[in-house]
Amino acid sequence: MSQVTTKASLYYPPGGILMWIIVYLELFTFGAVLVAMALYSKDEPSIFHESRLQLNTTFGAINTLFLLVSGFFMALTVTALKTNNLSKSKTYLKLTMLGGLLFLGLKAVEYFDKIEAGLTMGYNTFFSFYWMLTLFHVIHVLVGLVILASVFRTMNKNPEKLIMEDVEASATFWHMCDLIWLLLFPVIYLVF
Repeated sequence: MSQVTTKASLYYPPGGILMWIIVYLELFTFGAVLVAMALYSKDEPSIFHESRLQLNTTFGAINTLFLLVSGFFMALTVTALKTNNLSKSKTYLKLTMLGGLLFLGLKAVEYFDKIEAGLTMGYNTFFSFYWMLTLFHVIHVLVGLVILASVFRTMNKNPEKLIMEDVEASATFWHMCDLIWLLLFPVIYLVF
């Protein structure tokens, strides 16, 4: 692994400026849909409220915990790597990915429950937004896990080819997934 020390600056943030452009675009996209959801809720307040009550807030809270703990381990992964502790970094990265897998597993149970109850995308406006936002987030988590698995593979097979900027970019993407969920959970599960 090449030890790279970069000075933090606005022009060279961890993960690179292009990754941060992606983060801002994603946050803008999710934010715009959440604003649209809030506007639609004004037209159908009782439907939105009754629909929200059909969500499992315990599942949402546990999934929030899974992603926050996973993000914590991602930060530890980068920190351990910067101190050339590859063994710890691999352990932390495995725990990061486990958090993502636990999130997806619980989300699958929640989706199954919703489908069984007939609460699909076409059920009403609230559930159209619910499915659109949460499925889009799930896709991000899946992409993030593929990226993290690629970093982990390089750590195991070719650690000398590991580039710190790539690890930081993967961490930035993973933290973006955390941040998006931190926007979705309260708005979808608690507000309406």
